[in-house]
Amino acid sequence: MSNNIIVAIDGYSSCGKSTLAKALAKKLHYIYVDSGAMYRAVALYFLRNNIDMSDHAQIEEALKNIHLNFHSRDYETHITLNDEEVSEEIRQMPVSEKVSEVAALKEVRREMVKQQQRMGKSKNIVMDGRDIGTAVFPHASLKLFMTADPSVRAQRRYDEIHLKNPEVTLEDIFENIAHRDYQDTTRAESPLVRAEDAVILDNTNLTPEQQLQFALERIEALK
Repeated sequence: MSNNIIVAIDGYSSCGKSTLAKALAKKLHYIYVDSGAMYRAVALYFLRNNIDMSDHAQIEEALKNIHLNFHSRDYETHITLNDEEVSEEIRQMPVSEKVSEVAALKEVRREMVKQQQRMGKSKNIVMDGRDIGTAVFPHASLKLFMTADPSVRAQRRYDEIHLKNPEVTLEDIFENIAHRDYQDTTRAESPLVRAEDAVILDNTNLTPEQQLQFALERIEALK
């Protein structure tokens, strides 16, 4: 097992996992790995190339042609799909509506987990996702499981994307979150579930600063 510090942050969609993970990485000078962006990039590739998600041979072949890389600028993580910057496009609704279905595919999850585990072998990292503390890093130094009231999550997500996509409605976002929750928690391959040793962080009524302090106190307790 690695001697590096690995912080695994899991939880429901639009709970602010990436906001906390980025803040932690910046504060501690760790590497931030956005696992959700990886699945979104795969979903984007599948959409662009009309991949039939019931055709396992086609999925396997597609994964051989997907090359993902992270680039960090000012602690902002940018992802490239086959050398193309796709950080903005993967946050749009077509990808949001497809990502949970893509992430449920065992071939996709196994390939992404392999890549994520390689990233944690030589560096102190903060990684957020759905199965980081259960499937990717079951021996993580600290596991956090984030949750929040669904209506609060929908409002946060709406505020985040409305300026870039004015046509989207709060109702659209709420329905998308409910659908993703169902898919994430009921899928056969690595469903969203809290690891037994994960600390629950309900940030319904917390500011970003308060949740950062919550996490920092638990990391300090490891020392």
